[in-house]
Amino acid sequence: MDFDLTEEQYMLNDTVRRFYEKEAPTTRLLEIFDTGAGLDRPLWNRSAELGLAGLLVPERYGGVGLEMLDLAVASDAMGYCAAPGPLLGHSLLTLALTLGGSDEQKARWLPGLASGDLVGSIAFGEEGDAWQPEQWSLAISDGRLSGTKKNVLFPADADLFLVGVEGGGLAVVESGAPGVSTQEWDGVDRTRRIGGLSLDEAPCAPLPCDSVVAGRVRDAGLIFLAADAYGGAHRSVQMTVDYASERVQFGKTIAHFQGVKHQIADAATEVEPARALVWYAAYAFDHRPEEAPRLAALAKAHLAEVYVNASRTMVMLHGGIGYTWEFHCQFWLKRAMFDRNYLGSPSVHRERAAVLAGW
Repeated sequence: MDFDLTEEQYMLNDTVRRFYEKEAPTTRLLEIFDTGAGLDRPLWNRSAELGLAGLLVPERYGGVGLEMLDLAVASDAMGYCAAPGPLLGHSLLTLALTLGGSDEQKARWLPGLASGDLVGSIAFGEEGDAWQPEQWSLAISDGRLSGTKKNVLFPADADLFLVGVEGGGLAVVESGAPGVSTQEWDGVDRTRRIGGLSLDEAPCAPLPCDSVVAGRVRDAGLIFLAADAYGGAHRSVQMTVDYASERVQFGKTIAHFQGVKHQIADAATEVEPARALVWYAAYAFDHRPEEAPRLAALAKAHLAEVYVNASRTMVMLHGGIGYTWEFHCQFWLKRAMFDRNYLGSPSVHRERAAVLAGW
């Protein structure tokens, strides 16, 4: 039995990484952080041409038709590069339509989402840090929705919103529909814009599915974030090693100092074993669905904290420059903070994992 990725998956990871290293280098990330700009449309269009927008979309609708592990491999590469863009929310919307949409809904929206002509987003969060399907409170009345959602990804740029509704249901709301308004906030991680979504008798298209689909979409989001966190943590360790091998103090590079070695070694030994947890959670999503919810929760909870720890070590061992706005450590530290909290904190998902395990 082979527990490794396929050659094609390694190629996907390498291709996505090389793409973002070229198209969104740290100089471009600093421009985004300086201006607080929203969606980089040219970059999104080029990433869609690469096939990222339709990774989970069936081929008959113009997508690539891959599995969750393939999306996780791409997310790993994006985390490594701190790549900007709406792929998280966009992918979850395409997955929800694929798993729970009607034939009419799939034909109407999936081709545009797969090509990147339409940008998708999710609206799950509510007051009180309520992210989970069983916590959603917005109710559909006569095909319309009223209420607010928090921490919506790219609210000003999305064409379609996947809204979590009462009873663990899902509905699609078009951004241009009457009664729909959005607000943009200045979040910590400016590579992923967030804001609010307000609905006032806004027309919606409920997906004809039950709460099981909503749970699977949530689990896919957790796996996406865990993979992104692994890529970012890996990059944080690598940048720390590179800097410690160049920074000279007292006539030696600081990599010679025992205290520095220990901190880097601790970070590396936390990060590397976590790779298998992400891969297996992503594999289980498609092939062991009975295990997937618990594994997704564990992967998100563990990788989120591993990433925060690795990025903090990176900033600390870079010394004074690690804390400056102009230096690139900030991109990965702030992304770690986003990955830790989006869709629920580690404590939330550890508790879920314990319940799912029957503890």
